[in-house]
Amino acid sequence: MSQSNFSRPGAVDLSSLRKPAGAPGAPSAPAGGGAAGAYVLEVGEANFQSDVIERSLQSPVVVELYSPRSQGSNALGAVLAQLSTEYAGKFLLARIDVDANPQVAQAFGVQAVPVVIAILRGQPVPLFQGVLGEPEVRQYLDQLLTVAVANGITGRAEPVGPVGEAAEEEEAPNPRYEKAENAVGAGDLDGAIAAYEELLKETPNDAEAKSGLARVQLVKRTQDVPADVRTRAADNPTDVEAQLLVADVDLMGGHVDDAFARLISTVQATAGDERNAVRLHLLELFEVVGADDERVVKARRRLMAALF
Repeated sequence: MSQSNFSRPGAVDLSSLRKPAGAPGAPSAPAGGGAAGAYVLEVGEANFQSDVIERSLQSPVVVELYSPRSQGSNALGAVLAQLSTEYAGKFLLARIDVDANPQVAQAFGVQAVPVVIAILRGQPVPLFQGVLGEPEVRQYLDQLLTVAVANGITGRAEPVGPVGEAAEEEEAPNPRYEKAENAVGAGDLDGAIAAYEELLKETPNDAEAKSGLARVQLVKRTQDVPADVRTRAADNPTDVEAQLLVADVDLMGGHVDDAFARLISTVQATAGDERNAVRLHLLELFEVVGADDERVVKARRRLMAALF
């Protein structure tokens, strides 16, 4: 679990953490272990159902399993708390002390901390294990939010703690992107695409609009994937349509390197207009992941080598 793996929802059995009907949930406590924020909750066995499972029906919940005895846990907790404030409700951070909640640790199969797992509609989505820096954590969160939108989870978490002045300033959306973001939140992908395209007509080099458009288009393309698409792609390396769609599915599943490698191989196997279509599609996926991502930087070099 050292890298994101969005293709394994349900890999963790959370049934033992569901409280019996009518059982009272413990009140949420302020986050411990050196991390706090308006979108940070300290969760235990008693309130896991109400504060994690039920909240995940409306917006993503990122679960950080930590130990106060671990310096790495404290460092990662601070990064996650900071990003939860910056993302202003796009996800809720639920921190679980595994020393105080051994049943939760057992349910998640935790052998070492920190471990970070997301919950979407009550289903676990493994993210990563170990201490990562802010840029890497941000990449995992961005991928998670793309998957959430694809699964119709577009709500925002309500603040669960005091919102400071800095957080209030960060929560104010840039009005330039409000129309597109509102469309995404409403599940109107066509409206979001139109709004981002309108922005790019006005400012063609708007990086945020480019990234937003690429993300929404990716989500739309992967809504109805033919069951035989992987077989088609495996049987015919030059079936461009199949190769592009499988790469999209891989990217949505968090398998970024696999998606890039597939399209670079397809570039090498095709020519003319087909080759150019694959190249342009790959560049669009680069926008989804982010130009500064190390995987994008490496893939760009490989693409250049494949082209020339």
